[in-house]
Amino acid sequence: MKKFIVVILLILLGAAAFRVFGIGKTSVRKVAENIVERVDEESGLSELEKDINPLSIDALKNEKFIGSEIIIEQTLEPGSNHQRYLTSYLSEGNKIFALLTVPNSSAGHSTLRDEPSGSDSKNSGQVKPEKGWPVIVFNHGYIPPAEYRTTERYLAYTDAFSRNGYIVFKSDYRGHGSSEGVSRGGYGSNDYTIDVLNALASIKKYKDADPTKIGMWGHSMGGFIALRSMVVNKDIKVGVIWAGVVASYPDLLTRWRRVSTTPPATSGLSIGWRTLLTQTYGNPASNPKFWNSISANNYLSDISGPIQLHHGTADTSVPVEFSEKLDKQLKVVGKPSELYIYEGDDHNLSINLGVALERSVEYFDKVLKPSQEL
Repeated sequence: MKKFIVVILLILLGAAAFRVFGIGKTSVRKVAENIVERVDEESGLSELEKDINPLSIDALKNEKFIGSEIIIEQTLEPGSNHQRYLTSYLSEGNKIFALLTVPNSSAGHSTLRDEPSGSDSKNSGQVKPEKGWPVIVFNHGYIPPAEYRTTERYLAYTDAFSRNGYIVFKSDYRGHGSSEGVSRGGYGSNDYTIDVLNALASIKKYKDADPTKIGMWGHSMGGFIALRSMVVNKDIKVGVIWAGVVASYPDLLTRWRRVSTTPPATSGLSIGWRTLLTQTYGNPASNPKFWNSISANNYLSDISGPIQLHHGTADTSVPVEFSEKLDKQLKVVGKPSELYIYEGDDHNLSINLGVALERSVEYFDKVLKPSQEL
């Protein structure tokens, strides 16, 4: 808009100058072009980038995610065969907190606790692979940002992976708990996905991690983030998504309404993302180009690895049809996927938690452990 106004003013001034001072039309045009070029240079954007919506998949693809060094903020109580740390990293200048778990090497931490009764003896420590431990970037689901705490919830999930020889890195996202930044929500902004992709870039630099063997796990909104991340970043070799919000934006708009008594984050917006986007860009029927551009489902041919999906039929938060439809879409474009439907189970797969975790670990193992193949 700024560029458009500048050009219009220049044309008007040029016309006046032509009449009053006899300045040639060609000279006026050159002056206008030079000023427009300076406006472009100051913005730091190419013509192509100006046409890309910041919520789009292409915007994520054009962005560079460099992450940062991971800082150990606090050493937490260890797990049965792994160490736990409260850490931080940087994302767009924000200090983002994260839970980091690192397996114990069989060479040994002297602080190892006795194994719980009935535990597998292999959990007392494992031999670290030559290139480092494989990694699971762990994306949590929606929790009101002000209520979120790094070490609350999901510990049974992270421990399941940590016990089986994986580094696990769970980002708090901006505005959650002690993380800096404003929490604008997961669907009306790419902020949380950007935080996760910077977490990925950061964990690749961690001394004990193998940067070539990285998987991603996501639950609910975290599944939405995982799917977006996997069509953007080829470093994610495999994904597992539980009860994921993995539908296209048109389906999210018309076939899903999240029930919540909590105000949408702390962005100061008085309207939700659905209203904001439809008021700004129209509905999917009137502006399919925009809605397709922000939907990861339209970029599945770019998916970075196989995906395993889990969903309960009694899930009242996210429709099971979302996972069923994504599974079909992946197969249409020739991408490997597995789908597990749990009859009568809820959003957290409470009834089949152990089975779902076992299947998830096995799926990661097939891709990220060198002795097995998918």
